[in-house]
Amino acid sequence: MYDTTVLVISPGSDPSLRLLSEAGEGVRIVTGERVEDFDHAAPDADAVFFSGGHRRVLEALLATAPGVRWVHTRWAGLEGLLSPALARHPSVLTNARGVYSGALAEFVLAAILYFAKDLARMVRNQRAETWEPFEVEEIRGKTLGIVGYGHIGATIAGLARGAGLRVLALRRSATAPPDSRVDEWVPRRQLRDLMARSDYVAVALPATAETHHLVDAAALGALRRSAILVNVGRGSTVDEPALVHAVETGAIRGAALDVFETEPLPVGHPFYRLENVLVSPHCADHPLTGREDAVRHFLGNLARFRRGAPLENVVDKARGY
Repeated sequence: MYDTTVLVISPGSDPSLRLLSEAGEGVRIVTGERVEDFDHAAPDADAVFFSGGHRRVLEALLATAPGVRWVHTRWAGLEGLLSPALARHPSVLTNARGVYSGALAEFVLAAILYFAKDLARMVRNQRAETWEPFEVEEIRGKTLGIVGYGHIGATIAGLARGAGLRVLALRRSATAPPDSRVDEWVPRRQLRDLMARSDYVAVALPATAETHHLVDAAALGALRRSAILVNVGRGSTVDEPALVHAVETGAIRGAALDVFETEPLPVGHPFYRLENVLVSPHCADHPLTGREDAVRHFLGNLARFRRGAPLENVVDKARGY
């Protein structure tokens, strides 16, 4: 006898979903790709696990599953999922915030070291069979500004402090609970000040109307010529034409980007040819165990849901994160 029915929306075969067999007795798991795959189970559904596919399937499913009280997405980003229909639905929405934070923080640290140690130059010289010693930078004592201090930003700060960096973190206001990872909080209205004081800037913002092009030409213009910008949040939060201009003209030293306004990044885009830009095809959050980790996170929340405990990573649908 089942006490909880979960509808799992997943396109194609996904080996990581085998972990759902660990959901426990009393849980009915129904997996499908199309709305009609759930016809027999939708009337009894309590929850939906969105593992991939198009949001239209989720919207249609919610209309045929009146008992759904919880929707969980295996991804952290919500801009492609949080439709008006889902925002209006009375179900609680949770996401995978935190599951990929470690991998993203490591990418930020790797990007900082990529430029500090001029690894691109080493690779060029190796391919050219050229022995050319040169001086490299130490990152210890440098300043990292973090724009977007959520779970990802906090994880970045932890790694950065361990590497000897000083951390500035942007917030809506300058007041915040004590956090040993942060040397100084900077209110959002002083974004340019944070940019001007930072040797490296890590952008870890979600995609919302409020954050669209928050890092604009004026903010980029405040950076030092030696500064590096790293974006692991969402591409829409940075004004890409302004960033292209900044790196092309040498207004800043370079950028490392895992996210872009248009993905895949179109052929012929300037970022591909600029030697002072490191392009990652939005895979910094794809660790080898990432998909399994996301399913295990869902299972933890499922256990909370079944016993009536507060869920982790509840999304504010109005804010979009």
